[in-house]
Amino acid sequence: MREGYEGTGPGAITPDGCAVELYSRLPVGDEPDIIAAAVPKGARILELGSGVGRMTHGLLERGFTVTSVDESAEMLERVRGARTICSPIEDLDLGETFDVVLLASFLVHVGDVEVRRGLLRTCVRHVAEGGSVLIQREGADYHTNLPRERVDPSGFTVRIVSAEPVGDGVNSVRAEYEFPDAVWTQTFRARPLTKDQFEEALEEAGLKVDRYLAEDGIWVRAVRAAQATEVRKGA
Repeated sequence: MREGYEGTGPGAITPDGCAVELYSRLPVGDEPDIIAAAVPKGARILELGSGVGRMTHGLLERGFTVTSVDESAEMLERVRGARTICSPIEDLDLGETFDVVLLASFLVHVGDVEVRRGLLRTCVRHVAEGGSVLIQREGADYHTNLPRERVDPSGFTVRIVSAEPVGDGVNSVRAEYEFPDAVWTQTFRARPLTKDQFEEALEEAGLKVDRYLAEDGIWVRAVRAAQATEVRKGA
């Protein structure tokens, strides 16, 4: 288990506190459609932190070729139809590039700055020339609108219970997932980032925001900084 991370509930728990069975039950939402609208048709996608394949399977159904990476072998056992690689993201070096690199699940908000830098370096290392990196950010009030809960139409309740400061701008966040037959909890560390701080972190890694994909700013399309400069020159 990573320091500051914990999970409870039935079944296997990953090093960052995620319960495999829980994530197998959670619906995917509209993420595959958001991604499909922002990238070329039939693109080769490197999905970093794929988990059980909630987004993977939706992307495969939309005609993309997906390579799924996760540090949990138990998570990857649930993935179907994609090439899978078991590895910490920050250590990954496949020696190949992809049309799209996907960093979802708010991973860019990881509490450890060095781990975040490693995640973004992996994105840059694996994105092809002319390709893009799609990143999922936290909402603006993620750490302040607390406690909050949402009842899913399928019958389970998710609660973000608290976000307590633990130093150096990092919060310890506790989430609860209540189903009729089981309850899971997850505690993890996250670093809130303003829009400026987020963009500075990308620029440090050699990336630049190309556009925000919706008004809430949660999904972002980024490109290599040099690529963005060439686009501006040609405008």
